[in-house]
Amino acid sequence: MWPLLFLVLIVGRPVVNAEFPERLQRDKQRDATSKPHLILPLLNLQSGSSVVDVFAGGGYYSELLAREVGFEGRVLLYNTEGFRLWGINDLNTRFDRRSLPNIQQHTAPFTEPGLGEGSYDAAIMVLALHDLYVTPTQYDGERYVPTGEASGGQALLKHLHTALKPGSRFVVIDHVGDPDQPAREVLDLHRIHENFVIDEVVAAGFRFLESSGALRNPEDDHRAIVFDPHVKRKTDRFVLVFERPSFPL
Repeated sequence: MWPLLFLVLIVGRPVVNAEFPERLQRDKQRDATSKPHLILPLLNLQSGSSVVDVFAGGGYYSELLAREVGFEGRVLLYNTEGFRLWGINDLNTRFDRRSLPNIQQHTAPFTEPGLGEGSYDAAIMVLALHDLYVTPTQYDGERYVPTGEASGGQALLKHLHTALKPGSRFVVIDHVGDPDQPAREVLDLHRIHENFVIDEVVAAGFRFLESSGALRNPEDDHRAIVFDPHVKRKTDRFVLVFERPSFPL
C-alpha cells in the first residue's frame, strides 16, 4: 500500500497512462522539437477533461492529449478533409491495432465544424491556422497564380469560442513570419505574423493571456518556406495562450 502511494505522489497519476499502448517511434523522435512537456501544461488539463485538437493531421498531439486527460477524458481529433488526407498515413499507423478509446476522429468543414456549444475544456491548434489565410494558387507553367481568395479564420475561431466552456484555454502554435515582410509574402511561406494571430483570435471573443518562448529559434531564416530542408521541423514558432472569458469582453 505505502509503496504504491509513494509512487503516486512522486510520479503523478501513473494509472492514467499505464494502459495506453507504447507510443510510436516517430512521435518520440518528434518530441525533441515539439517539446510537448512545455506545451501541454499551458492548457490547464485535468484527468477527465475534454479537449479538441484542431486540424490535428496525423494525431501526434491528440495522442499526447489522450494520455494527459486519461480514459475518463475525451479528445476530439478534428480535421477537415484536406487535413485528414494530409495526415492519413500517420492516422492509419496510429490507430492500426492500437487501442485509443478516448480519441474520437471527426472530419468536417472548418465553416461548419459541428463542435457543439460549451463542450470542451481546452483546444489546441498546431502549425495550421496560417493555412486559412493562404491565397490558393495554381502553377500555370511559368509561375503560381491566384485561383481564389483566402478563406480566413474568423468563422472557425468563432465556432471554437462557442465550443469551449467559459474559462477554457486555447493554445495556438504557428511558424513565425518576418515582421518586416508583407503579409501575403509571409503566408506564401506558410508562416504568419504573430500580432495578426493575436488580433484575429481576440476579435473572435478570446482574451490573450500570454506567450511562451518554448519553441522559439532565433537561428531560423524567417524568409524561407517552412518545407525547406534547412528549416523544416526547426522553424521559429510562437506559442500563444488564449482564454474564453467567463464573461463577455
